Amino acid sequence: MVLAVRYLLVMLFFPFSALDKILNFRGAVGQAAQIAPQGLAVLLILMGLFVEIVMPLCILSGYADRLAGLVMAGYCMVTALLWKQFWAPGDFWAGGNSVGRGLFWDFLKNFSLAGGFLVLVVGAHGDATSLLHHPFASSHPYRAVQLP
Repeated sequence: MVLAVRYLLVMLFFPFSALDKILNFRGAVGQAAQIAPQGLAVLLILMGLFVEIVMPLCILSGYADRLAGLVMAGYCMVTALLWKQFWAPGDFWAGGNSVGRGLFWDFLKNFSLAGGFLVLVVGAHGDATSLLHHPFASSHPYRAVQLP
């Protein structure tokens, strides 16, 4: 059950978004080039691929999963701020479907995903101190639960 829940959290990135970036690399670089020079855009996409492949695998395996959750939360927030700028088109308050409204919902979804990843970071009891002391430790999500 834990594996299925964790996969629901990361499935947007691995394999779907990562595979889309690989299969449509030029298009992804073109989108990144809207905010960065071409050479930097390629680097941004390669870094995004690394994050979208390695961090979900860490979350799924339980290895350094809290650190991976923190990286994924940051990734979601940064991509929302850079590519989901609902305020930029200037049509957010226009009636009906507008570009700004569509971006607004994507912006909120990214921040909601970041919240889900942060739950992995702090655990059920809101304790992030273990991440600070042992950032590469596992939260041991698949350890058998001992009943009292």
